[in-house]
This record gives sequence, C-alpha cells and structure tokens, in this order.
Amino acid sequence: MKNYLLGAFLCAFVLISCKEEVKKEDNSAFAKAETETSKENLLNYKHSLAQWSLHKPFLEGDLDPKDFPQIAKDLGFTGVEYVTQLYPEFQDKSNYQEKVMNWAREMKKQSDAAGMDNVLIMVDRDGELADPDAAKRAEAIEIHKYWMDAAKLMGAHSVRANLFGELDPAKWHEYSVASLSALGTYGKEVGVNIIIENHGGWSSDGQKLTAVMNEVNMETVGVLPDFGNFCIKREGGERWGAPCVEEYDTYAGIKEMMPYAKGVSAKSYNFDENGNETKLDYQRLMQIVADSGFEGYVGTEYEGPLEDPKEGIALTKALVQKSIDNLK
Repeated sequence: MKNYLLGAFLCAFVLISCKEEVKKEDNSAFAKAETETSKENLLNYKHSLAQWSLHKPFLEGDLDPKDFPQIAKDLGFTGVEYVTQLYPEFQDKSNYQEKVMNWAREMKKQSDAAGMDNVLIMVDRDGELADPDAAKRAEAIEIHKYWMDAAKLMGAHSVRANLFGELDPAKWHEYSVASLSALGTYGKEVGVNIIIENHGGWSSDGQKLTAVMNEVNMETVGVLPDFGNFCIKREGGERWGAPCVEEYDTYAGIKEMMPYAKGVSAKSYNFDENGNETKLDYQRLMQIVADSGFEGYVGTEYEGPLEDPKEGIALTKALVQKSIDNLK
C-alpha cells in the first residue's frame, strides 16, 4: 500500500511539474512573440535622403540636382527631401511662382520615373517668417505658399521653412506664431504641412520652438527635428560658419520637439572605426524618436568632410538602421 501511495504521489508530482514546464514554455513563447510584435511595430521606418547630403557635387556642377531622385534610388533610398537653394533657377526671383510650379512638375516627372516618394521640400532664401518688417513677413508667407502648392503637386507631405528674423525672443515668438498660423491655415486648404527645423537662432532653442507650436496648435504646423543644428548663437552674431557660443542640449531638444514632428533629420558629421557618429549618440536619439511614437521616413543628412559624400551617406544610413534594429 505504501509503495502504491508513493507511486501515485510521484506520478502526480511529475504531471504537475510537466504542466508547469509547459506553462513556462507557453509564457516564454508568448512573451517572446509579444516582444517581437512590439518591436516590429516600432520598426515602421523608411529611409529618405536629404539633398543637402550631396550639396558639394551639386553646387560644383559635378551632379545635376534634377537627377536627385534617381541618385537617391541608386543609393538605396525610397524617399527624397529636396533643398531649394541647390537649384540655380531660383536665384532669379522674376516670374517666381511660375518657376516654382514648373520645377515641381519636372521633379514629379523625375521622381515618378525613379519610383521614389517625394517626402518634403526644404525652402531656403525665400524670405524670413519672423522678419521684424511686417511687409517682408507677408511677402515671405506668400512665397512659402507657392512651395506648398508645389508640394501638393508632387505629393510631398510637408514644406520645411526657417524661423529667421527678429532677435528679441518675445517678438520672435509673436511673429513666428502669426506667420505659421497663416501658413497652417493655407495648409489645411491644400493638404500640406508647414514644418520648422531647428536651424539656428531661437528655432534651435527647444523650449522656445515648442512654445510656438503650442500656441499655433494646428495639425498642419509641425517641426523637423534635426540631430544637429542646436547652436543658438555664434560669435559675432553670425548665422553660419562662426564658432558656436550658446548651444542647446541635443537630447533634450529632440525629446521636446518629437511630439510635433512630421519628419526626422538624422544629421551626421564624422564616424569612428566602428561606424558610430563621433558627436552624437544615435542609439539614444533614435530611442527618443521611437518612444515618441513617430513613424514614417527618417531622413539621412550627411554633412561631413569625406571627399566622397556618398560614403558618408552610406555610413549614416547604416547607422540609422543599426539604431532602429537595436531599439528597446
């Protein structure tokens, strides 16, 4: 009888243990599947190329900027981000609206032929949206509307503008809100966003830029966080080129901007022997991007000293992808 009870006890113990092991395995498999599904959801990113990455060969005449969609495709991208200052026809402002729309039709043709998505247009040198002169601000607003019409024709979701102009922070805020409200209203009509990049001056102050976004509070107005470009002031009051004397914290700025982001610009400068950016922690930056819930195109923007910028572009794109692959 004792042997019978002992045998029964052992069988019951083994059965329970087996069930627990199966349960543990099931839980482990479920947790693994859940983690993989969660990670897949975070990995919904595509790669676009910012045209500025090739600004040297475009400006020096070694490449034709109108070939940009095919060039980007050949480099492994599926989306393109145009930079207006790289097209020489826009230096002459006569018949400007017509020139803008003719350009848009041509680039739509080129991008369709290459099978590329037109993501956004970066507008430079077309008036300052925070200009202290009201007439100049009004003119800048109208010209940016041309570009929003161009973006609509091309199927691009946004026009990137700058918030240069007024130096007094309170007035800069006021003028920025007024200009972006006007352009955001127009954006509702045409279905195109107007977005601001941290691109020097007060736009590189994350708190000041997001304060503008909060007051405008429009779905068609947003930002383009750039991993670089957090210099607020340079020596001698220069906009570009001079050493930076006041810089905003990169990681705080990106985190503050991401709730308003319509795109992301993954800026790079230099790389170490492991392919990591020497100044920027890409893994930390892409984790901030992922934690914000952002999905869509992440733009590669190389701005370094390599003789062949295509090498820098490849390194940047690879680093972006590695950072995405290692998201938590």
